[in-house]
Amino acid sequence: MFPEQSTDFIFCTIGEEQGFIGSFAIIALFLTLVVRLTIIAERQRSAFSRIYAYCLAGIFFVHFFVNIGMTMGLVPIIGIPLPFISKGGSALLSFSIMIGVMLKLDRHRYNL
Repeated sequence: MFPEQSTDFIFCTIGEEQGFIGSFAIIALFLTLVVRLTIIAERQRSAFSRIYAYCLAGIFFVHFFVNIGMTMGLVPIIGIPLPFISKGGSALLSFSIMIGVMLKLDRHRYNL
């Protein structure tokens, strides 16, 4: 069974339709998200919140790197979705829940 072109290789479609500007914008947005999660991790007071934020940043970076690497032929094709962009309900739901939990932990960092 092979991955679907329109779902797993969504970065190809973005690059084809939007060109360099669209591809650069997607890369810049994901790197901004990972940097922002790292900044949030640094300001956490509890060890659990800090570790959770670093792990979340790592998950987003790995998904981002592997999906774009699959598109460019740098890594093997394993079907990892591009967060918040690839078609798929379970991936979108799980990434949204992870971000929601991080926002909740960040909101309560002074209640220790």
